[in-house]
Amino acid sequence: MRKRIRMAAAVLAAAITLVACGTDEGTEERTNDGTKEGTEEGADERTEEGAGTTEIPLNVPDDNYRTYYEVFVYSFCDSDGDGIGDLQGLISRLDYINDGDDATDSDLGCNGIWLMPVNPSPTYHKYDVADYYGIDEQYGTLEDFQELLEECDKRGIKVIMDLVLNHSSSQNPWFQEACTYLQELGDAEPDQEECPYLDYYHFTKEQSGGYYAVEGTDWYYEAQFWSEMPDFNLDSEALRAEFEEITRYWLDMGVGGFRLDAVKEYYSGAPQSNIAFLSWLNETVKAQKEDAYLVGEAWLSLTDYAQYYSSGIDSLFNFAFADKDGIIAKVLNGSPASKYGDTMAELTEIFGAYQEDYIDAPFYTNHDMGRSAGYYAGDDSACQTKMAGAMNLFMSGSAFLYYGEELGMKGSGKDENKRAPMYWSMDSEQEGMCDGPPDMDEVKMKFESLEEQTADEDSIYRYYKKAIQIRNQNPEIARGTVESLAENSAQGYTLEEGNGDCVCVIRKNYEGSELLLVFVTGAEPVRLDLSGITLNGTAVGESADIRAALTTGQEPISYADGIAQMPGFSILILK
Repeated sequence: MRKRIRMAAAVLAAAITLVACGTDEGTEERTNDGTKEGTEEGADERTEEGAGTTEIPLNVPDDNYRTYYEVFVYSFCDSDGDGIGDLQGLISRLDYINDGDDATDSDLGCNGIWLMPVNPSPTYHKYDVADYYGIDEQYGTLEDFQELLEECDKRGIKVIMDLVLNHSSSQNPWFQEACTYLQELGDAEPDQEECPYLDYYHFTKEQSGGYYAVEGTDWYYEAQFWSEMPDFNLDSEALRAEFEEITRYWLDMGVGGFRLDAVKEYYSGAPQSNIAFLSWLNETVKAQKEDAYLVGEAWLSLTDYAQYYSSGIDSLFNFAFADKDGIIAKVLNGSPASKYGDTMAELTEIFGAYQEDYIDAPFYTNHDMGRSAGYYAGDDSACQTKMAGAMNLFMSGSAFLYYGEELGMKGSGKDENKRAPMYWSMDSEQEGMCDGPPDMDEVKMKFESLEEQTADEDSIYRYYKKAIQIRNQNPEIARGTVESLAENSAQGYTLEEGNGDCVCVIRKNYEGSELLLVFVTGAEPVRLDLSGITLNGTAVGESADIRAALTTGQEPISYADGIAQMPGFSILILK
């Protein structure tokens, strides 16, 4: 079922009740989402007389545009007290992600989960798979996984699995059997009919970079990532048939699709070969399940990963906006805000040149990156952390949220630190808390745990939850095409007060319905005249009402007749 929330008629952003807050001349009515109507005596209040709260459904089409929550099961929630997260622990916390209940708004509202690898593996991270048809015993059983899928389905959550296809574990029986065969072969020539798994990997008698010896033989195998991650021979028809069985196996069980690891390394240094393999994989998966969702990881520059859309794959992670050096962090650290809107607007042309039906996959951080709370320092760091989350969530496409980012968790340096335990409680002995990966350093958190943030109206958690609710209620946000509007131009805005470098105004259009999104990315307030902008066929100043508003501090947004007064680090959405 789609979730619904109660909202004031004039501000359709979150469940709110108007309360009197003003003590100066005139009446100030302020909502807890940061909106203020009537800041001066006689100011125009954009509410109808007698308007109260109404129940309005979240408008989330059942498609592949979703809000995904990335889960590292190892560090998420422990159900059996061994310090390692598991599937039953995740099941116990599904209501935190999305409870599927129309009568509540206590969950995050994410309608997708990306599971980092859950297959059997000798490492904590499990990106070296020993059995593509099983569940790692640290995490539980296949029955636990099936229960997870069933519970997610009840809540409208689509589950995608990490699928690692450029290498396996050295403990995988396929590789073990091939090596044993070569060790027993002697001086004879290998015969693939005797050992079909020989063709699954790259074996040769010529050593070169990234190749390792098969013990007791004069044979070598390719392993570009690590000696214990032997690379697959993706040209092998037998291996591709195996992959076809693997994807069918999980899709038939109820998995909604796959996150494809390191697609640029399928054939390292050969992008066209990578794209050809992705095309085959996409066609294979879509023939098995038409609405299966595929998102690929190609950690490259924007123009380089854009070409991977020619494979027909649904999505590619948008690295241009992510990480400490991405567009979002740069804008919030002082670069012109227009870079955010202008680049989003360009994506239609850049990605569309390769595939018309692409779905962008914006994300801000993931398991390979330092967590975002560490990107900012100083008095505004909490505001910047909040604002960055909304800027990611308000991009078009399927947005991805790494677990714990909604709490402002920290973690940087080695990979283990970036995958620290979910911060359910400041008490590490609390039920469900995990120990974290082996060799993880002590990670000192910057903000409080979920327990404290749930009760704090101004917390990062409460802010993220509102941002996701806004995204869910307005399908234009995830699905709309983007137009970046410039200052003092036709269909642009006029800056009356403040720093124009900290203002970004974009218009989104989805099936003829338009939204205007206004971002203030600096600490100082601005005053904008938006009345010259046309929205849904009418000038903004004549008919547009507040659809949503997000502030990061105590100062509210005021808006009337096309004039917006906005505090620093705030967002206004009009329709």
